[in-house]
Amino acid sequence: MWTLKRFLTPYKSAAILAPLLMVLEVAMDLLQPKLMSSIVDDGVLAGNLSHIVTTGLFMLLVALIGWIGGAGCTLYSSRAAVGYGTDLRQELFDHIQTFSFRNLDTFQEGSLITRLTSDITQMQTFVQMLLRMFIRSPMLIIGSIIMAFTISVKLALILIATVPVLFIILFILIKASYPLFASVQDKLDKVNGVLQENLAGIRVVKAFARARLERKRFKQSNEDYTTTAVKAWRIVTLNAPVLGLMLNATIVAVLWFGGFQVVGGDIAAGDLIAFINYVTVVLSSLTSIGMMMMSFSRAKVSAARINEVLHTQPDIQSGTDVSDTMRPTRDAGHQQPSPLSSGSAGQVEFRDVSFRYDGEHTLTGINLMARPGEKVALLGSTGSGKTSLVQLIPRLYDASQGEVLVNGVNVRHWDLQDLRSRVSIVLQESILFSGSIRDNICFGRPHATDAEMRVAAQAAAADDFIMKLTDGYDTELGQRGVNLSGGQKQRISIARALLMQPEVLILDDSTSAVDLRTEASIQRALQSLMKDSTTFLIAQRISSVKDADCIYVLDEGQIVAQGTHDHLMAHSSHYQSIYYSQQRKEDAQFG
Repeated sequence: MWTLKRFLTPYKSAAILAPLLMVLEVAMDLLQPKLMSSIVDDGVLAGNLSHIVTTGLFMLLVALIGWIGGAGCTLYSSRAAVGYGTDLRQELFDHIQTFSFRNLDTFQEGSLITRLTSDITQMQTFVQMLLRMFIRSPMLIIGSIIMAFTISVKLALILIATVPVLFIILFILIKASYPLFASVQDKLDKVNGVLQENLAGIRVVKAFARARLERKRFKQSNEDYTTTAVKAWRIVTLNAPVLGLMLNATIVAVLWFGGFQVVGGDIAAGDLIAFINYVTVVLSSLTSIGMMMMSFSRAKVSAARINEVLHTQPDIQSGTDVSDTMRPTRDAGHQQPSPLSSGSAGQVEFRDVSFRYDGEHTLTGINLMARPGEKVALLGSTGSGKTSLVQLIPRLYDASQGEVLVNGVNVRHWDLQDLRSRVSIVLQESILFSGSIRDNICFGRPHATDAEMRVAAQAAAADDFIMKLTDGYDTELGQRGVNLSGGQKQRISIARALLMQPEVLILDDSTSAVDLRTEASIQRALQSLMKDSTTFLIAQRISSVKDADCIYVLDEGQIVAQGTHDHLMAHSSHYQSIYYSQQRKEDAQFG
């Protein structure tokens, strides 16, 4: 937990001023009962009105100084805590951005959201309490006990006997609550996960009339969270009544023995009143410490969950084995030949590549060569490893064995930013962001000109439908582009990739939601616009890949056939099977 204290360093001035101002407030609060005692003994009982007025005015001044100290402490502690939470949230978010796909697969999205929100809020709240209440309560306890001893040693012994019992009770409650708070955050992860899935797929839920099932699923997760939270807070709520009982019992004991001392003339009535005030302060502060320790338990759980993410090292690190003078370079989105591989911009090679995911072989013994400007197609049944293969090129995953080379250089030796600026990929799922269509197309090249943007959109067959929208390229999109059709989102995703002017373009089944005529138009535009780029095309329809320079047929993670369409039709039974199966479906569809 204390490993996160470094995020408080930039706000050390505020973190120091807050406790100092709290010391001022505590000193003023400890002075008040003494002044009250003086008013009772030297003013009321002595009939000295002047003393009452003078001391009363002094009490007001003391209260004002205490208020200034408390307000200043609140101001600086809030500034430090909010800054701490902001920086911690930013670093956690930035660290997540460095994760590979494999790292991201380790943490569920709902869990990451909880850690970025709820867990950091817990830490922020704890820091503010640390700078305020963790200073105030202990100082009030220590100061009140000292002041109590100055009034009556015998009565103070009653207080001393009570404090250890209360600490034992607090320790038991905290020890019992810690594992429950850990479980509460895990349950909250599951609630967020179900909620995120439902909101992302709400249209599917409605289309299949599964709202009742989703309500039941959410209800179960929500009730599991509620049950666990109630168990945790049931222990927390025991804190107040137990400490309240001890408080009242101690006050009764003080009044009982103190009353005899007042009658016997051992202490003054005003001192007894002041003593009771100090007892109340001590026990109330112990109650506050109990609540703070519960907050400490929750913060400790949250800190462990945050550290789990921060301590997770990206399993894909940027290349360092090639010297800066020899590493391929790219300037402002324009290609420059690599000194290592002059004239090979866009060349991709797989050398005996295997890939394991969760212990299972996804790809085995892949050997593949794509030369600059070639169009390479990957064909195969679902689960044959096509997507896994192309994701190895920009190092979204790393090969388990063998080498993947881009421009003749092992991808492990490339600077990741440099490598990925040369490789554009259109994933199976078209992900768009909130903002305008212009923002989404220019996502990879924010400084692209309008002319360049429109050329990319026209090649992706997106310009026509965009210009028909009321605001054209300035049309605002909802989250994930919900106000566009599937085909429109795919075309914008393709335009986004084309605008990068990549050396390697990967289209992962990215035209599945467009009609055959639009797909043909996109293919023709790609032949012209991307003639100097190497294109990897994953498609379900053979009609989409017939003109490829080389078609690789995958089955169970292995290349079982390769060649042109004509060659495969003549020599590959796998390819023939796929071709004739699709032909029968088309014949049945169109009669």
